Amino acid sequence: MTADPERLAAIHRAAFSHPRPWSASEIAALLTTPGAFLIAEDRGFLIGRAIAGEAELLTVAVDPAARRQGIGARLLAGFLDAARAAGAETAFLEVAADNAAALALYTGHGFAETGRRRGYYITPGGNRVDAVLMAARP
Repeated sequence: MTADPERLAAIHRAAFSHPRPWSASEIAALLTTPGAFLIAEDRGFLIGRAIAGEAELLTVAVDPAARRQGIGARLLAGFLDAARAAGAETAFLEVAADNAAALALYTGHGFAETGRRRGYYITPGGNRVDAVLMAARP
């Protein structure tokens, strides 16, 4: 998959309802920031950033119709490889506490909880969900 912001935004829209999905212009702008990188497959993508010895997973999105096929695991492995290649000593991410599948994926790739932002996300129904902060060594 190429870095087509419209295609990436379509996958992001399919994958997320909260937090709100990113627009094509937001994705395009993010990809031009220092240290940003894209790892993409036909039905999923990940955007990360690596600067000053740290890497941050900014978003990962997989088309819901293509989940449970290993795409997320391959994207995450690619993120850790890219982080290591960029000289990152630590990789960070945050995930909604109610996203059990993502938490299992991240834990399975060596991430551990380092903190929480209480009530950070607001669901479409108005409920508040913690953001789980996680870190790993790439």
